[in-house]
Amino acid sequence: MPSDKPKTSRSRPSRPRSLAAGDLKEWLRRLEAPRVDTTRRQARLNRPIHGTTLYVASCSVETRHGPFRAHVFQDLIHKGYVIALAHGELSARRPLYTRIHSSCVTSETLRGCDCDCVQQLEGALETIARRGHGILFYLMQEGRGVGYVAKARDRMIVQASRDKVSTFEAYAAMGLRKDYRDYEDVMHAATLLGLKTSRFILLTNNPDKIEAMRAQGLKVVRAEPIEFEPSPFNLAYLASKATSGHRLNRPGQTPVKSMQPPEPVEPVEPKALETAQRFIHTASYFLPVKPVDSEILITEAQFRANKDGIEAHMTGHRPIVKDCYLIRDNRFIVTIDYERYLEHRRGREGDPLVSLLSTPYWFRVHVYFDIVTGQEFVVLTHGRPKIYDLPVIRLQSESLFNRLPLTNTDNRDKFKRSVREIVHYGVGAICLLYFDGRGAGFGAHAVDRMLTERGQALSSDEAYRMLGVDYDSRDYEACLILLRHHLPHSRVQMIMNSPSSLIRKPEYAAALNRHRIEVEKWIFLE
Repeated sequence: MPSDKPKTSRSRPSRPRSLAAGDLKEWLRRLEAPRVDTTRRQARLNRPIHGTTLYVASCSVETRHGPFRAHVFQDLIHKGYVIALAHGELSARRPLYTRIHSSCVTSETLRGCDCDCVQQLEGALETIARRGHGILFYLMQEGRGVGYVAKARDRMIVQASRDKVSTFEAYAAMGLRKDYRDYEDVMHAATLLGLKTSRFILLTNNPDKIEAMRAQGLKVVRAEPIEFEPSPFNLAYLASKATSGHRLNRPGQTPVKSMQPPEPVEPVEPKALETAQRFIHTASYFLPVKPVDSEILITEAQFRANKDGIEAHMTGHRPIVKDCYLIRDNRFIVTIDYERYLEHRRGREGDPLVSLLSTPYWFRVHVYFDIVTGQEFVVLTHGRPKIYDLPVIRLQSESLFNRLPLTNTDNRDKFKRSVREIVHYGVGAICLLYFDGRGAGFGAHAVDRMLTERGQALSSDEAYRMLGVDYDSRDYEACLILLRHHLPHSRVQMIMNSPSSLIRKPEYAAALNRHRIEVEKWIFLE
């Protein structure tokens, strides 16, 4: 029988202890000078905040240029991530070689060559590693801070004008300033890493970044340029940056001529999809994608016009052309020795064969904005599907770390092989899943890496249980809705990593069934 006695005082919740004046003073001092501390065991759950910037995780990153330490932060207002990639000793005794780098999904993930962003990213990491110490701040500020929707519309307008309108004029026409980037997170991250009083040598061509760093109270000793030879696909873009004040010399000196997309670009007005009005189709333009394994794709007409030159360069001690063969729909693959080609093209920029062997894979980019999740979706399409074609389809998951020049190229290789499969068949599409960490986000992926690296979790599966998230929460439904919009019918060839990955993703198979997509052939990458 339950007792009617009142509960003892021991069962009552205890009152919070008041902070003594000395304790409060110490607590406030720590607020003013927080530090990321990964050395003490009791600090393993600590996630310090400074300003609007939250420390999320730290883990090692092996690059082609040496080992780096990634410190991951997230802005509590706009939710964007900041990755501070540190190399060597970060001390105040000597200036740190530093780059503030804005994200560029097209060049860093999709192999686009219409800008120099990926070259600057990899060039800065190489410089920092060569100097022995430094840090690169990677900011999610696509398109000079306006996001990929506006950046894609900018590219669409510029291509529609055939480079008569610059990127800055396109921004103005859309009612945008030329630059929306904010660098306050850099100062917050530097404070959390104990670098607020450090001196920095900034690797940049942009004078505005120098002033922005100084405006945040950070000490810039000097700037060093980081410039590369223009290509036919980014020349106009770099020339417009030089005109706007960037310290670039090569756009005005290069003999390279700009190359236009394979067909005229018609600007599209933003419209909701009739079958799924959560998605707004905001832009469509051509992306020149770097060839895979130096395999150049040319048409039958191009082959016939250059047949003699191609065959002439297949002979000799170091031939430029290693192979040439016919593929589906009377197209040709010309495999070149890229290093030999670079030697040959010097001083021959006007040679038709040199221009032919620099031909990229032309993919059309379609950018959608999802009003439900606030996410941007990217669909790449190649070729014009006929009713009898079986388009080659890939859902490509992205990781921010894979935008770096890692020693482990597994994820990049899967994308390259997917591109190659589509190009060889002639018709296909790729939907990019931005959702890092199997849909849980980049923060979850970074914590997973940190927990397994420290031995606090024995596997990613255990780390995800500690995070409190499911194995796979990617939005396959959204991707298949968008892909279905670009398919001529329901029958496809589907690229997957392996049969086992399909088994571990029941949500994937269920989404295929719901949208009545019939997979006539599975292409497994592993």
